[in-house]
Amino acid sequence: MGKERKSRQPPLNVDYKKITELIWEIPKDYKHGMLVAGRIYANKVLLSKMRKDRTLDQCANVAFLPGIHKFSITLPDGHEGYGFPIGGVAALDYENGVISPGGVGYDINCGVRLLRTNIQKQEIKEKLAQILDALFYLVPSGLGSKGRIRLTANEINKVAIEGAEWAISQEYGWKEDTERCEETGRMAKADSNKISSTAKKRGASQLGSLGSGNHFLEIQAVEKIYNPRAAKLCGIENEGQVTVMIHTGSRGFGHQICSDYLRVMEHATKKYSIALPDRELACAPGTSREAQDYFAAMACAANFAWANRQMITHWTRQAFEKALKQPADKLEIQLIYDVAHNIAKIEEHTINKKNRKVYVHRKGATRSFPPNHPEIPDEYKSIGQPVIIPGSMGTASYLMIGSQKAMELTFGSTAHGAGRMLSRRAAKRQVWGRDVAKKLKEKGILVRAASMSVLAEESDAAYKNIDMVAGVSHDLGIATLVARLVPLGVTKG
Repeated sequence: MGKERKSRQPPLNVDYKKITELIWEIPKDYKHGMLVAGRIYANKVLLSKMRKDRTLDQCANVAFLPGIHKFSITLPDGHEGYGFPIGGVAALDYENGVISPGGVGYDINCGVRLLRTNIQKQEIKEKLAQILDALFYLVPSGLGSKGRIRLTANEINKVAIEGAEWAISQEYGWKEDTERCEETGRMAKADSNKISSTAKKRGASQLGSLGSGNHFLEIQAVEKIYNPRAAKLCGIENEGQVTVMIHTGSRGFGHQICSDYLRVMEHATKKYSIALPDRELACAPGTSREAQDYFAAMACAANFAWANRQMITHWTRQAFEKALKQPADKLEIQLIYDVAHNIAKIEEHTINKKNRKVYVHRKGATRSFPPNHPEIPDEYKSIGQPVIIPGSMGTASYLMIGSQKAMELTFGSTAHGAGRMLSRRAAKRQVWGRDVAKKLKEKGILVRAASMSVLAEESDAAYKNIDMVAGVSHDLGIATLVARLVPLGVTKG
């Protein structure tokens, strides 16, 4: 997730009951007006951390949204966000439900992609610093960072409509890359006429940049393989194999689109007489002009993000080529998969034994589709969709695969990362950036960052335990473990 504006209200004592050791429920009668119960998927440790902010109360608030099916869901990495908790999932009826920008967030299609290589970590030990320096130079990062290209008005419209396909048409990557992207890197309902000139202006200078906050570009090594068959199909063949993870989103382009449409939705909430417990959940009926306009604009931001990660993939390949003096195809720097973390999608799910068309809002949540699902690439049909869960800086990340259990429990969703535990301001009060850099170096992890303050903000202490989050997801069966990846070097915004 990118930076998210939060309510500054104290945590509340929310009523909930234990269903199992990993499933907790906020009863439908906790607040008058809840249409469904809230479901929290967490162990006791993660649940205790959610109780320290407004996560659980926000889960209950989402249950007020018209057309919501089954439950308002909070995943193991859940924490307080804007409107929806981060780690929140809701399926809202296509005909009778609403669309809420708060269920997607400001950093539309903040997401992550994982690349594999045929390189072993010992082969790049002496070249790691050089590769990181090249990545830091080729991929601009930091607050307000500008990309290496400038788009014309016509080009920004094309990026918004074509997504990753546009980047590849400009020779930023390989044609087969789109085959391993969620939505093949392009949402079809995008309409650039629904985007403000302000959003286009912000996006025109930022395409091809990493940004700030928790966004990163990380060189990793496979530490452990849990499922050899699934790993091999994903291109992970042995421990010590080098991978690269890219985590960023739609930058100021998506942020502006969210801001623009939150104002539209605040008026729409009043216009359609929708009763909500929190104005941050502003929404409009899915069939309304306001909701359809937002969805078309959101799709544009999602496409921008896929183009952004595609261009960063191209420059990542260039950095390895320069340092190792071999072409990227010989190094087999191939995309395993690209997933969105903040997005609303039109999907069909089985609800009360009937197929229902819904708008699934995933905010800080990863799609986790099972084997043989029609929306995942043919090469992964036998194992399920690759699921990528990044850790915090200096900790492990996970490659997992989707499951049928996720379809039953979470509308095909699982966690998106460790989940914040401290605000950025609190983290900076507790940790010095130089100390973080020193500790990373002691662990053998090289880092390049735009500032020392961002290292403090994104320190491991600011996040929940990624091993625990991934473990809960695995034990619940909403995604299953394939491989554990550990950092060798990271560039931060």
